[in-house]
Amino acid sequence: MSKAIITPRASVQNSPKLAGVRDRRYVLRFPFVSQAAVVDLDLGTRAEGKTSDLSLGGCFVCTTRPLVLKARARMTLTHQGESLEALVVVRIVKPRIGMGLEFLDLADKHSAILSRWIEQLRNKR
Repeated sequence: MSKAIITPRASVQNSPKLAGVRDRRYVLRFPFVSQAAVVDLDLGTRAEGKTSDLSLGGCFVCTTRPLVLKARARMTLTHQGESLEALVVVRIVKPRIGMGLEFLDLADKHSAILSRWIEQLRNKR
């Protein structure tokens, strides 16, 4: 199993310019489309949409009604009849476009599904 190249966060933080979102990513993202349902743990609000990309660290969900920045939520991704559940936090919001989510916690079963999906995406490259 090949490993993703990880950029140390310290080098970005010590950079004289402010790091953009793309600069802060520390794992490779792959184009990936799946159904997504995200429920805010505090407010109970629900967002539905489709992913546009996926990584071992998170994903981007295209939705016209994204959750608020820093919201913690439970997310379910469904792809080819298989579901992955995770606790996530909203890291970036693009109004009427979608939201970037970072995985906080996945049960072992769901972590294995994510790893398999990523490996399949790597092999397609």
